[in-house]
Amino acid sequence: MRQIILLIIIGMWAATSIAQNKVVAHADAAKTQISKHIYGHFAEHLGRVIYDGIYVGDDNTKIPNTDGVRNDVITALKDLNIPNLRWPGGCFADTYHWKEAIGPKGERIPIENLSWGNYREDNSFGTHEFLNLCELLGAEPYLAVNMNSGTVQEAVEWVQYVNHANGTSHLTDLREKNGRNKPWRVTYWGIGNESWDCGGHMTADYYVNLYKRYATAMTNYYNSEGLFRIAVGPGFPDYNWTETIMREIPDRRIEGLSIHHYAVNWEHRSSSYEFTDEEYFMIMEKAWFMEEFITKNDEVMNKYDPDKRVALIVDEWGGWYDPDPRGNGALYQQNTIRDAMIAGITLNIFNNHADRVRMANLAQTVNALQSVILTKDEKMILTPTYHVMEMYKVHQDAMLVPLEIKSKDFVQGDKKLQAVSVSASKDASGKMHISLTNIDNQTGQKVDISLNGFKAKNVSGRILTSQKVQDHNTFDNPAKVTPKKFDGAKIKGNSVMVNMPPISVVVLELAE
Repeated sequence: MRQIILLIIIGMWAATSIAQNKVVAHADAAKTQISKHIYGHFAEHLGRVIYDGIYVGDDNTKIPNTDGVRNDVITALKDLNIPNLRWPGGCFADTYHWKEAIGPKGERIPIENLSWGNYREDNSFGTHEFLNLCELLGAEPYLAVNMNSGTVQEAVEWVQYVNHANGTSHLTDLREKNGRNKPWRVTYWGIGNESWDCGGHMTADYYVNLYKRYATAMTNYYNSEGLFRIAVGPGFPDYNWTETIMREIPDRRIEGLSIHHYAVNWEHRSSSYEFTDEEYFMIMEKAWFMEEFITKNDEVMNKYDPDKRVALIVDEWGGWYDPDPRGNGALYQQNTIRDAMIAGITLNIFNNHADRVRMANLAQTVNALQSVILTKDEKMILTPTYHVMEMYKVHQDAMLVPLEIKSKDFVQGDKKLQAVSVSASKDASGKMHISLTNIDNQTGQKVDISLNGFKAKNVSGRILTSQKVQDHNTFDNPAKVTPKKFDGAKIKGNSVMVNMPPISVVVLELAE
């Protein structure tokens, strides 16, 4: 009898000690590089993103700046290893005319921001200011061409102005007169923006024919590889749009296809920092939809491009809630642990689809939507999303480690979601990094990671978490949510046992 009782006790102990979640990492099968451009950002003329957020003016003596751009923002973005920056929109790009924002500041043409609040802008931040900022950051610029109210000629001349060698046209003479001698050599060009909506409410067939005109006329001037031209893809599950693009545009005239997806409930947008468990779960559902959206677009693209030559570009993503009622500019919202969960899930999805997803742009950089930075006069704070992207930067240009993932469910009522999301990579020095996100706001998760082709001798890590999913940083308490050392991972044979608290993001570093 004692033997039976002992066996029962041992069995119960074994059952409770077995990890709830199982991951198998195939380090010996790492063949796909995770492009650093997956970790890109988006800066639109929207609310306080550009003016007051990034750009405070050349004559500002109150806030330290370089040519009008906040020094604290420059430093923060450099620390992220920001690989690219998309500009000037978004919907703003659909009414933007670049020639109105070059030359002496006092001679530029003021405009009305028709897309976001009908605010007057003086155009003091234009092509020169943006491209010089990208140089300061060491980031590739990604320009969005006005395909709605603009013309093919306007787009062609923009390419010439920023890329052509000196003295070969009146446009390069104009650039030199405006203070820039050498070309910036811009590679990434988005041809249109949301052409199915604010970009012209076009049909896919109409867009394709217009795209061909732009893509044919926009000529590169600085290398033999040509421009990286990005066509507009769907912002919702319209896979016929993707099919039309891939079927009708010759592969020599397209390098990328963009899609947009926000974690948003359009019927009921709640507060960015005061929300219920039900509202939290609903946003997690929307965030997880990115997996299906990428998979199904990839399936369509594979029919016409099985070698995956054309990249899938997710150039708008993030959480979208009600604007802050305290008023800080259009689409200004707080950034909580909920947004850290969105970032963790989404970046893991991008990493795991690195064979097709080769660029992405979080919306937005500063002071709107899922920002990594918030500013208020001379003050600046880093958001939980910033910290996730900083923790995940170890994956940039590393080799994707394929994973098998079996996760417990995050359950609410009769609905359930995958609780744990994971991605892994191996860098040039041979170290492996594993990023894990537990979105369950009630239950911790034990994760057993089996390592194939990698003999880990040391493990270290960092964690981002807090007591409540609504927790966030403020100008009075800017370090409430920051990464900490993580001691919840132990090596056991050829496995790593990880003990994650609720609502947490963990990044591990393994060394052989």
